[in-house]
Amino acid sequence: MAKDKSTKEPGRLKQMWQVFQMTRRYDDRALLYIVLGAVLPIVAGVLLAIFLSGGNVFTMVLWIVAGVLAGVLIGLIILGRRAERAAYSQIEGQPGAVGAVLRSSLKRSWRGSEMPVAVNGKTQDAVYRATGRGGVVLISEGPATRTKRMVDEERRKVNRVLPNVPVTIITVGPDADSVPLHKVPRTLAKIKPTLTKAEVIAISNRLQSMENQMPIPKGIDPMKVRAQRAR
Repeated sequence: MAKDKSTKEPGRLKQMWQVFQMTRRYDDRALLYIVLGAVLPIVAGVLLAIFLSGGNVFTMVLWIVAGVLAGVLIGLIILGRRAERAAYSQIEGQPGAVGAVLRSSLKRSWRGSEMPVAVNGKTQDAVYRATGRGGVVLISEGPATRTKRMVDEERRKVNRVLPNVPVTIITVGPDADSVPLHKVPRTLAKIKPTLTKAEVIAISNRLQSMENQMPIPKGIDPMKVRAQRAR
C-alpha cells in the first residue's frame, strides 16, 4: 500500500530550508554569518583564479569551482552551528535542558546520560554527570547557590569510589560566571585528557554499578530475600 503523500518526509533541501527559517527566527545574526561564510571563499577563489591561473582557462575554472564548493561547505557548517545554538536557546533555563545536550551533542570521547544523578524536587534543580578522558564532570543545572549542596554531595560520592580520578564542576544557570547551555560540549572538549579509553570505560561502569546498588529497606533480612520468579 502506497504511503500517503501528506505523511511523506520532506526532502533534504526542504529540511535545510526549514532549519534555516527556524534559525533565522531565533538568531538575528545567522543570515549575516552564513552569507559571509559562503561569499568570502567564492571571492577568494575568483581572485586566486585571476592572479594564479596564468591565463589558463582550465585552472581558472578549477579555482572558481573550489571557491564555490568551499563557500557552500562553510555556509552549511555555520548554519548547523547557529541552528544548534538557536535550538538550545529555546530550552535554556528549562528543567532537563542539560540532559538534552548530553544526549545529543556529546563527543565520542565522553559518556553522559540525559537523566540527572541528583534532583531537587521542589526547585527542579539537578546535577548531571559525564565521564571522559578528562575525568568525571558534574554539571549543575540551576543557580549555583541552590545546587552547591547537591554538587558537593555528588563529588564526595565520586571521590569515595574513585579517589584518584579528577572531578570537574560546570555550572549551567543564571549566574554571571555560569557556562551557557550551547557551550557545554565545547567546555567538555577543552578539559585536558588524563585517562585512557579503557580507564574511561572502567570508571563509567564503576559509577553505573554504584547507582544500581539499591539499599534494602529496614526490617528485611537480606539472607531471607528471594529472587522473583520470571513470569
